[in-house]
Amino acid sequence: TVPSSMKRLLLTSLLAAGLSVASGFAADSAAAPSSAPAPEGYQAVGFDKLASFTFTAPGYEATGTEPAKPGNEQIPDRIKDLNEKKVAVTGFMLPVKMDGGLVKELLLVKDPMMCCYGVMPKVNEWVVVKMTGAGVKPQMDVPITFEGKLKVGEMFENGYLTGIYLLEGDRLVESKG
Repeated sequence: TVPSSMKRLLLTSLLAAGLSVASGFAADSAAAPSSAPAPEGYQAVGFDKLASFTFTAPGYEATGTEPAKPGNEQIPDRIKDLNEKKVAVTGFMLPVKMDGGLVKELLLVKDPMMCCYGVMPKVNEWVVVKMTGAGVKPQMDVPITFEGKLKVGEMFENGYLTGIYLLEGDRLVESKG
């Protein structure tokens, strides 16, 4: 299950981006976009691989500040091997932080229905992307590919698990819409 803090983070991000939030809609069976061919020096990594295992959010102490059980043990070696590798990942953009009309930080999710309307994604079904340069134009509802260095491992904010994938985004490679 996804911690309520992540749900709050997603909803807050949606509202901050000026998007409407609808509830009660079930996600359709739209498949995740296939990985685009990776540019030279980058490995194409799709959500078919990133979300190919079950990850259960670790429990927390009563204070909510320290994880009681580490989740990194749940991440398979085949996924941990991607840590610090240059990858290209395709998904759907959910802007989180903007500066001057450009997206500086975003969640890249495997399914467009996970962005705004339906099913809360599992922790291994999104990648936090932090752009290393000026940022990119917001592009919603179309599959897009980012390339950069992937970091694999638990990320915490205020004691809550916020993700297991961080992409230091070098650039937006392409959009398909």
